[in-house]
Amino acid sequence: MKFKDGRYRRIREQLAVELRKCDDPIARMATTVAVLHHKQPHFFWTGFYRLAGGRLVVGPYQGSLACQQIEPGRGVCGTAFVRGETIVVPDVHAFPGHIPCDARSRSEIVVPYRDASGAPAGVLDVDARTTGAFDEVDREHLEAIVELVFPRR
Repeated sequence: MKFKDGRYRRIREQLAVELRKCDDPIARMATTVAVLHHKQPHFFWTGFYRLAGGRLVVGPYQGSLACQQIEPGRGVCGTAFVRGETIVVPDVHAFPGHIPCDARSRSEIVVPYRDASGAPAGVLDVDARTTGAFDEVDREHLEAIVELVFPRR
């Protein structure tokens, strides 16, 4: 746990510096995904979904081919979006209505985010190839990272 916490702290420090360089939301998402995906060994798929046209549409991501669109309320991403709260799923196959974009994913964490006005705007989605890969350490740090990407004004 201490090792993972320390790694996240270093990632947050790096992102705090990098995200000051640009205020474009797509660039900020892409930078965040690249850093997280390459510095967290348990991350198999890392990406953002953005609300567009009433659906969650895939944004910047790293990993295997993604689901392009997800209806709010469907799957882990859609459920976290509608609830407005982070969801940690130890075994995606046990989650009712899970959408299997890649059958190799075994666990998942989804963190919703809001736009500058406070309206729900999308989610950060991270998958792992092992069950039980995500815990409260991941939740705490990924929520803080989402706040760095989308600061409230």
